[in-house]
Amino acid sequence: MRGAIARADLRLYRLARSAARPPASVLVGRFSRLGEHAALWLALGAVAALVDRPRQERWRRAVVAVGATYAVNTAIKAIFRRRRPAQPDLPALVATPAGLSFPSAHASTSFAAARAYGRMLPAAPLYATAAAMACSRVYLGVHYPSDVAAGALLGLAMGSAAR
Repeated sequence: MRGAIARADLRLYRLARSAARPPASVLVGRFSRLGEHAALWLALGAVAALVDRPRQERWRRAVVAVGATYAVNTAIKAIFRRRRPAQPDLPALVATPAGLSFPSAHASTSFAAARAYGRMLPAAPLYATAAAMACSRVYLGVHYPSDVAAGALLGLAMGSAAR
């Protein structure tokens, strides 16, 4: 069973990664960079907390949940120690700050933000952005689909804690 999952994961990875084309890859790479260390989501929450005074405490809890998700994700990566994809015929299109991939921090923090911020902002655009951020990591060749799926589940669970 484990082997079948690993083969499917690699097939999906190769399918997504082989779809990358130079003009789009540059844009996807720039978009994905916004998710490094949860920067986009932490900045959005911090600004919203300053502007939306009546719900400032909710925003504070939501921002803490996103930050905590990043910390928990980092701890899980240290336990699993799964290496990032290394396919010589499909090299990664972006550099990463670390060589560990499971779970995807971009996916976990994005889905934590979508879940936690979705109480105060329209949820559909948040989830669409989270999904795009998560998928960008496979497209760019730095995560397997299972890394993204696990990150999304972690993010949804952590984001729910802030609701």
